[in-house]
Amino acid sequence: MDREKIAYHFYLIIVILFQKIPPKFGSILLVRTAETPIFRYHGNSNVLLAKSMLTLKTSKLTLGDVQRHLNFQEKLEDVSFTELLALETVSEAEKLELVQIRNDFRPYLMEDKASEGQVKVLTLFPLLRLAGFYRYPIKIRVEEGIDNIILVDEDKTINGRFDIVTVNNSIATVNDIPFGILVIEAKESGIEVRQGLPQLLTYAYNSLERQPSVWGLATNGLQYMFVYLRQETNPTYQIMPELNLMYPESAINLLQILKAMGQLILET
Repeated sequence: MDREKIAYHFYLIIVILFQKIPPKFGSILLVRTAETPIFRYHGNSNVLLAKSMLTLKTSKLTLGDVQRHLNFQEKLEDVSFTELLALETVSEAEKLELVQIRNDFRPYLMEDKASEGQVKVLTLFPLLRLAGFYRYPIKIRVEEGIDNIILVDEDKTINGRFDIVTVNNSIATVNDIPFGILVIEAKESGIEVRQGLPQLLTYAYNSLERQPSVWGLATNGLQYMFVYLRQETNPTYQIMPELNLMYPESAINLLQILKAMGQLILET
C-alpha cells in the first residue's frame, strides 16, 4: 500500500471518530473523487481541512459550479405538484389571509424594491404561519451556518449560511440532526428568482447527506420556485412550475403546496 493510500485510510478513521462528536449543527461532509492530500484538524469547528484549502462562499457559486462540485443533475421531466403532494382545499378565511399578505407587500413594491429581510417578514413568515409551520413538532431555523462541504481532490471547502430551513424535531437523522423538509433561499424583490438556485442547491445538499429527499424554495417575494431534490446515484433536482403571490389562483396553489409540506412533517 503506497503512502498516499495509507494517508487516506488514516484520514477516514479520523473523520469517523470526529463524526461521533456532535457539533452545533451537522457533521463533516465529504465530496471525494481522487486521492486525498495532507490534512490538518480545525479544532474550533470539528472539521478536518486539507492544507492550503480554498474556501468557496455559497453566495459566489454559479449553477455550473454547484453541478460540477457537488455532482448535481437536473431532471427535466414534466412533473406536477399533485404527483408529489396531496393538495387540500384552501378555506375562505385562508384566502382572505392571502389577500392581506399581498396587500401588505404591494406598497413596498410600488415604492422601490423590497429587501431580502422585508421579503421574509412580509411574505415568507406569514405564509409559513398560515401553512402550519409554526406548530409543534415543526421548528423553523433562520440564518444558521451550514456544514462545511469539503471537496477533497480540489483542496476547497464550501461554506455559507442558509436563510430558512424547517425541520421536524421529533425525527432524527445522522448524528441526531432533525429531519429537514423545506430549505428556503430568499432574495430581494428586484432579483430574478432563479439566481437563488445555486445557493439553494448547496444548502439542500446538506440534507441529502442524511435523508433521501428534501424540498427547496427560492423566492423574491413575488415569484416562488420550488425544487424537489433526491439522493440517487448522484443528487438530482427537479424544478417545479413557478408560482406568483400577486395572482390569486397562483397564490392559492402556493398555500396549498406549503400546507401539504407542513402536513408531511406532521405525518412523518
